Amino acid sequence: MSSSTRVDVAIQGIRLLDAPVARRAGAGPSDDGHVLLDGIGAAIPLNPRSPYTVAGGRLLLDGADTGMGVEAVARPRFYDLTTADGVPYEQVARLHSARVLATTVVQTCVRYAEAERCRFCAIEESLRQGSTVAVKTPAMIAEVALAAHELDGVTQMVMTTGTSNGRDRGATHLARCVRAVREVLPDLPIQVQCEPPGDLATIQELYDAGARSIGIHVESLDDDVRRRWMPGKGTVSMADYRAAWAEAVRVFGWNQVSTYLLIGLGEDPDELVAGAAELVAMGVYPFVVPFRPLAGTLATDVDGVPAPPPEVVHDVTARVAAVLRAAGMHGAGQAAGCAACGACSALACEGA
Repeated sequence: MSSSTRVDVAIQGIRLLDAPVARRAGAGPSDDGHVLLDGIGAAIPLNPRSPYTVAGGRLLLDGADTGMGVEAVARPRFYDLTTADGVPYEQVARLHSARVLATTVVQTCVRYAEAERCRFCAIEESLRQGSTVAVKTPAMIAEVALAAHELDGVTQMVMTTGTSNGRDRGATHLARCVRAVREVLPDLPIQVQCEPPGDLATIQELYDAGARSIGIHVESLDDDVRRRWMPGKGTVSMADYRAAWAEAVRVFGWNQVSTYLLIGLGEDPDELVAGAAELVAMGVYPFVVPFRPLAGTLATDVDGVPAPPPEVVHDVTARVAAVLRAAGMHGAGQAAGCAACGACSALACEGA
């Protein structure tokens, strides 16, 4: 797959009429359809104005065949089930790409007031739309995970959470949920995602619960960008992030720790690549992803921030991928999670 085409599609999206597996709002990329591009999972914006269309299973650009095959990920069978309490399984956890189960265990965030909210985040919008529940119990998540594994062949799981008021910032509930899933699926690889916890011992607790990789997402390494885009989360110092990453590498191991870096927030591309190289040297995988304008976020609804130019995304992605390859670090080497899935980034197309 051409990485430049993959990047362009990630920015401009596809005019896809039917995407049975899609996100409409939430903690991660939304308004995306999950497809297979030449057999590789990809989360692509559904854009009715995109120059990319699909015909006969082929990706077309302005009507011309790009040489790339496209297949929408089929609706999973576990979506048709409900818990004993009557909660649809789809409101508990979602399929990402073709084989990844993902859930936000707590769909609220202490930082969601407008003065503190991350301007690219829509974590509570799906809750307001009634498409999820505020708090998923460990038993509920385990029930859905077992069904997704048995009915749809899910091979890994991601658990993230909105930030809580506690010193653990939500990690304790994550650990409970991991334990519950491990009881019914002891071999299913699980990634957890959270802010740096106030007590770094919590990172060991997450590993002991059964998680095998962890994402501690900073989104930008530039403090000016962090204060502008993440006024609440930006109060967590970079020193706290570095301490959490170092402890996570000690506990989970080299290349089992990752962090999102968003391209297009205003950070200098050269500085972003240099910061990514520092993360790689620590044993942390920098998952570089383009910022996407999403309905329900302040960046889109208030600021009107556009997606970054595709050529910038391609340049940064290619340079970060070169650093990763030189270090022998690959997303596929992670036990579970965003880097292992790779659907939201073009790093895998660059051999990283």
